[in-house]
Parts: sequence; C-alpha cells; structure tokens
Amino acid sequence: MKYIYQNSDWHSFRWCGKKIQNLLLEIKKSQGYLLGKMDSLGFDVKNNALLQVLTENIIKSSEIEGQILDKHLVRSSIARRLGIDIGGETPVSRDIEGVVEMMLDATQNYSSNMTKERLIGWHAALFPTGFSGMYKINVGGYRTDELGPMQVVSGYTGNEKIHYEAPKAGLLEGEVNELINYINTEKDTDFLIQAGIVHLWFVILHPFDDGNGRIARALTDMILAKSDDSKFRFYSMSSQIQKNRKSYYEVLEKTQKGSMDITNWLLWFLENLLIAIQSSGEITDKVLQKAEFWQKNSNLVFNERQIKVLNRFMDNFEGNLTTTKWAKMCNCSQDTANLDINDLIDKKILKKTGKGRATHYLLRKNKQGEKL
Repeated sequence: MKYIYQNSDWHSFRWCGKKIQNLLLEIKKSQGYLLGKMDSLGFDVKNNALLQVLTENIIKSSEIEGQILDKHLVRSSIARRLGIDIGGETPVSRDIEGVVEMMLDATQNYSSNMTKERLIGWHAALFPTGFSGMYKINVGGYRTDELGPMQVVSGYTGNEKIHYEAPKAGLLEGEVNELINYINTEKDTDFLIQAGIVHLWFVILHPFDDGNGRIARALTDMILAKSDDSKFRFYSMSSQIQKNRKSYYEVLEKTQKGSMDITNWLLWFLENLLIAIQSSGEITDKVLQKAEFWQKNSNLVFNERQIKVLNRFMDNFEGNLTTTKWAKMCNCSQDTANLDINDLIDKKILKKTGKGRATHYLLRKNKQGEKL
C-alpha cells in the first residue's frame, strides 16, 4: 500500500481550480453576508453568538472522536474566559478547561505565528493528566511509535482492517516543521483552500499519540478566522463535519492513499464549509431571540438563579424544565426552586403544564406565537 506521503512529489499539493472556483465564490459571498449581518448587531449580541458558536464547535469536535462533553460546563468555561456574564459560574474540570484553552488560542490569536511549542501546548492542554482514558501517552512531544506504527484500524482483534498508517515517528520533527512553515509563510493560496490543506496535512502526519483530529480542526478554525479576519466566530465547521462524519472519514482515507491531486478532498471540505456558513442562521437566530427576550422584559426584576436558568432554557435545554432540575442547576432547595418558578409564572414568563410527576414549565408565547 502506497500512502500520499510516499509520493515522490510529497508536499506538492495540487488541485483543479476550475472545479472549486464557483464554490470559493459562493463561500466568500456567504461569508460577507454573514459578517455584515453580525457587524450590524450590538457588541453583547455578537459576544453571545461567539459564545454559542464556540461551545457548539468544541462539543461537536469532541463528539467526532467519541468524547461527550457537558455543554453547560464548556459554555461556562468559555464565558468566564471571554468575560461574558451568563449568571453564575460553575466549577469546570481541567480537561474541559484544556480544550477551551486550545480553541480560544486558535480563534482569538489567529494572527499569531504557529510554532512547535504552541502546537505541543495545545496537545498538553487536551491531556492535562498525561493520560488518554486509561492509557499513558506522550504529552510534550510527538509520538515515538515505541509500541508500533501509528495506524488507523477498525475491526476486532485478529480481524483488523488497516485504513491508514502514518509516517514513521523519526520523520515527524522535519515533517511538522514543513507544515508549520507553510502555515506561517504561505501567501499565494486562498485562506479557504489553505484551511483544507492544513487540515488534511496534519491528519496525514498524525504527529501525536491522540488528539490529532481535534487539533486538526483547531488549526482549521484558526485559518478560517484569518479568512474572516475576525475573532468572532459565527459558524461551526466541526458541527458540519460531525453531521457528515462517515463521508469525512471516507474522503480522508481515499485522499491519504492517493496522488498529490487533492481536488476531491477540497471539494468535500469547501462544500461542507459552505453548508456550515449557510446554516449559521440557526445559531444566530437563537441568539437574537434571546436578546429580544431580555430586551422585552428589561422592566422586570430577576434574581441570579432565574437569569441563569432562563439563559440555559433558551440554549437548547435538554428535556423538560422541572423544579428538581431547577434546584439541581442552582444548587438550591426545592422550596426555593418553587418560589423562583412561581414568581416567573406571576410575571407571565413561564407557564405550568402537565400534572403530578409530569408537571413541567414552558416559556410563554405572545399572540404571534413567538417566545416572550
């Protein structure tokens, strides 16, 4: 089996410009429309959109690797670091803090040069204990392949299928330096194409024992931020990749076993990037609805617990809102939860539905059917 890095012209990525030029134009048009729309909004609304998108991006990037993170904890960590008030702070585990640190460094410091130290710092942030699950990994350096070559494998023991084998560990120092140099000095390639190339290139190298997919997507977000020339993120590429996870791995595998012509990979990448940008309305609309909610009810007085729960309730709250969930979220008694909820019912913010154990609460709607 010959892999892409074994080609005599390795590093000389090429593609058919005619096949992707219309996609590039459509993406730039959509980028311009989205950024223009968001720039017309207030700073607080933009910050909340940023919070929503970064949370979604981190959650979905981890889901691609089979890791499920607590959305509220991720959101709380991002909000604290960006100075966004979401009504009370929640203690966050070091592993979540680490992935948030990586993503914020990638998107908020997008104009800073990439270095080996920065890349290794991202990896160390993902694995603060030095373990991936139950296994000790090499944190603070590239993989060593002491236990054998880095392979992507599926199937049961004795009946494995090798999908890909990465370059030998001894080559990584020079190979990663080549990639870093490309990120820092390449000026002739459109940022959108560069984002796709860097994503692919990093996955091909697979320089770490674990976390390569998440770091590849962080590098992608860094270059997309360069493309937008903005610290504000209003769309999530990781969410789109997660939705098309099967085809993502399929096109990667085919490209890793092919020639230096990566047109098909770039087509997949750009098509999904366009969908991600065009789907951003779902996120921004929710942010706008929340802003309108607080504006419409600015004459009412809410305590800290009520603000906290209402914000969470408007951010893809899972399941029904009950007094038990309220008490758990606010670390308060059931009696206090009941008082808070009844106050919101009196203020015509919530309404009670169901009976007995099925009792839960919903946001009231105005005459036009919109949430207050």
